Amino acid sequence: MIHTIGIDIGSGAVKSVLFSHDDHGPHWLAKRCERIRSRDPMTLARQGFDGVLDDAGMAAEDIDYTATTGEGENVKFATGHFYSMTTHARGGVFLEPSARAVVDIGALNGRAIYVDERGKVLSYKMTSQCASGSGQFLENIARYLGVAIEEIGPLSQSSKEPEKVSSICAVLAETDVINMVSRGIATPDILKGIHLSMASRIVKLLKVTGVKSGTALLTGGLALDSGLLAAIQEEMVNEKVNVQAKSHPDSIYAGAIGAALWGAFRHERLAALQEQVAA
Repeated sequence: MIHTIGIDIGSGAVKSVLFSHDDHGPHWLAKRCERIRSRDPMTLARQGFDGVLDDAGMAAEDIDYTATTGEGENVKFATGHFYSMTTHARGGVFLEPSARAVVDIGALNGRAIYVDERGKVLSYKMTSQCASGSGQFLENIARYLGVAIEEIGPLSQSSKEPEKVSSICAVLAETDVINMVSRGIATPDILKGIHLSMASRIVKLLKVTGVKSGTALLTGGLALDSGLLAAIQEEMVNEKVNVQAKSHPDSIYAGAIGAALWGAFRHERLAALQEQVAA
């Protein structure tokens, strides 16, 4: 039995998961997610590590490998670090075995990753960091409109006449929204327009990766935005992309999950090499 912890430090939140691994595969034991909100991510990483151990009734010495991803390469107590694209790919396939693409939409940027059935990255495409297709951009707009984060999706889906945002630049897009408010455009129509603009860029990214069929799983901070998911599904039809967009209740943990799974793989490989050397 192997036990691993995966910690994903993103721009908006720190996610931690604890897994056990045996002959029957990986088993999820505990999870924690903390929004950063101006707090020290390294402190939150430690709290997440301690928290999942407490939840599972385990001690630090029970853990064989602690893997970080995202911005977690400087976590002192970690055993190793993995590139976030590979962890999101592996975690996405764990959550949705039919996934042949993972769409990671974080606080600062988004990316589409074409994967095989094992979670191996075949190709990928990222948005630019200034693009108006990020979680931070959407949070800024929601704050300006006086809308709570959990209200964004339902409000967007209630739109009758969406007003699409044309600008790729986040600053100019925010100016577009201010102009819409001054023109009396309804909040649901503004939010649906933003979602459609984001969805258009996401679907274009997916097309460039080369994925032709299967499921595209949304991961990252915006994965549970029902309005964005609906807009992506709508845009898939418009662009004739034969891929089904889905989310998962635990999509935000995809990177941490992938880190824990890759940590188990690396631990087993290192153990095998040590046995060969000892022999």
